[in-house]
Amino acid sequence: MSAAPQTPDASATAQPARSAQRSLAVALLLGAVGAALALVAGGQTWSHGTSTAAQGAVPLTADGRDVTGLPAALAVVGLAALVAVFAVRRVGRVVVAALLALSGAAAVLTSFLAASDTGALEAEAAKATGLAAAGVEQITHTVWPWISAAGGALLLIAGLLALRFGPHWPAMSGRYERDGRAKPVRNRATQAQASAAPDLDRPEEIWKALDRGEDPTREA
Repeated sequence: MSAAPQTPDASATAQPARSAQRSLAVALLLGAVGAALALVAGGQTWSHGTSTAAQGAVPLTADGRDVTGLPAALAVVGLAALVAVFAVRRVGRVVVAALLALSGAAAVLTSFLAASDTGALEAEAAKATGLAAAGVEQITHTVWPWISAAGGALLLIAGLLALRFGPHWPAMSGRYERDGRAKPVRNRATQAQASAAPDLDRPEEIWKALDRGEDPTREA
């Protein structure tokens, strides 16, 4: 006797669930790696140069945060948005996913624009030589601005995945959320017992009324 074939409805339900699980795993991985790359790149040397002064050639370096702190800050925003995706639902999830994508795109743009920036080296030259108009020569740029841009690109992809598949991703447990449902109604016997005036001659009844937040001296 052959096994019953899988119904079309079950197949159609399982396919979106598998796609949502795969997209969730990919988005989490890309978002975490992208944020890490942008943050690490921000602390590395982005450019080298020299400045000529009375004491000779002065070597200069500028790290990512000297050039621009925006990619690292945007990476933090993107990472927070990636986590917040699971704390919100419906329209809120779309808004947070869009913020994640925009953070990644902005990190790419700012890293790209800063890749050839010389302002930080010129500031270092002025500080090292004491001359406001000190020139910088033999400027070279490292690969770290492009690594920062790559991290932003990964955040952008994670945001696009969240926009596309986010509605099918799970959300945080609603155990502590207010869902507006009425509290369970106690049975009639319990209600009658709670509403009945306590016997003032019995101390235990007075204590029970106080525990319920009732005034034991009220009249029935």
